[in-house]
Amino acid sequence: MREFTINQNDAGQRLDRFVGKAVPLLPEALLQKYIRLKRIKLNGKGAGRDTRLSAGDTVRMYINDEFFQRPTEENSWLRIGVPRVNVVYEDENLLLADKPAGVLCHAGDAGEYNTLISHIKAYLYQKGEWDPKAESSFAPALCNRIDRNTRGIVIAAKTAQALRILDEKIKNREIDKIYLAAVHGRMDPPDGELRGFLFKDAVKNRVYVRERPEPGARSAVTLYKTLRFKNGLSLVECRLLTGRTHQIRAQFSAAGHPLVGDGKYGTDKKTASLPGQALCSWKLRFAFKTDAGPLDYLNGREFSIPEPDFVEILFE
Repeated sequence: MREFTINQNDAGQRLDRFVGKAVPLLPEALLQKYIRLKRIKLNGKGAGRDTRLSAGDTVRMYINDEFFQRPTEENSWLRIGVPRVNVVYEDENLLLADKPAGVLCHAGDAGEYNTLISHIKAYLYQKGEWDPKAESSFAPALCNRIDRNTRGIVIAAKTAQALRILDEKIKNREIDKIYLAAVHGRMDPPDGELRGFLFKDAVKNRVYVRERPEPGARSAVTLYKTLRFKNGLSLVECRLLTGRTHQIRAQFSAAGHPLVGDGKYGTDKKTASLPGQALCSWKLRFAFKTDAGPLDYLNGREFSIPEPDFVEILFE
């Protein structure tokens, strides 16, 4: 139980607004429920959520201690009342999620909670599959990430052992990631590869393509295959042989074929029908060349999501 005495600065606020500030990790739905159940008392009695507070009032809250913590990226999942996770596949070791465009994989700022990993943690906690109090250090973690404005499949490990194995398989290129992209112009040749070296400017959050090695630049290889061509646009399937930041976006732009809707590496601006770049991580294939231990059952399996909206918008 926590007790607060209302001072002059807090006087005049609604009860629910004060509680929301005092308990920053408490989901709104749970806050309102606790007021109804009188687990939040005003001067020793239950009160309506819209009751105005006065200086000298006492507010007692019978709420679990974890909700009073300072918001961080590690605990921000507590703020999520109803997790939104589009599950592509799930078992006891891992979860494949279809991340919508516009959602961050991880928080950009401390306390930001509307991220993919926060929703996955809340989802697993509410299912009873993860109990942070019982774990000494492990928390569900993402094995790969994609840009905020890119939709697609992201892998989340549900155990420390799965995380270690999946990280190793991604590092050794034993998990194929296949993307769909709409680019300007006709690819010549229609099928081929893009090779180069990517230099990342962390301050600008942008990468630059170099033709030759240089300090700080990392090799990048993207295989592509043209699937359709219409109205000056190409629909290409891309397979990453390396996994660099903004690899597809930067390499196609450098080749003279920027992605449709990409304002960072092209000249397009966002539109209502196409709010981000036309890029989607739509297939994932487990292609283990070495022993995967308890994850060996995944070898050879492929998972996909339906074609993204931009395919119908631009090519139908």
